[in-house]
Amino acid sequence: MEKKIVTTNRKAFHNYNILETYEAGIVLEGYEVKSLRSSRASIVDGLVRFNQGEAYLENLHIPPYTQQSTHIIDYNPKRPRKLLLRKSEIKRLYGRVRERGLTLIPLEIYFNKRNMAKVSIGLAKGKRVIDKREVLRRRDIDREMQRDLK
Repeated sequence: MEKKIVTTNRKAFHNYNILETYEAGIVLEGYEVKSLRSSRASIVDGLVRFNQGEAYLENLHIPPYTQQSTHIIDYNPKRPRKLLLRKSEIKRLYGRVRERGLTLIPLEIYFNKRNMAKVSIGLAKGKRVIDKREVLRRRDIDREMQRDLK
């Protein structure tokens, strides 16, 4: 599946263990789509919240489109954006987040083959500081072993 990646959340894999990933559509305004097409977005602080049986992506920052002739006066770049998921997926994810203390975070935003804006969300469990140090130490050891093999 060919896709044009707009932005990725590189901190997510450092701060969380990703257990499962899901693909969801995202409800956007026209000018937000144009801004996304120019790869101007940030999902570093993003998270998924549930409200009245629907999933919303919060803290996704999409700046206003620069070449827009009429500027929107009340534009909020971090407004909550509705995620398009099946009702069964929403119920399942809501149950997992409530019971086990897991969280849903956005991993990447991209355009699929049909030019639809999609967001990849991950069911994640937070890492402790000790775990993060262990991963960094292992990575350094692997690098040294690769250097020695060359």
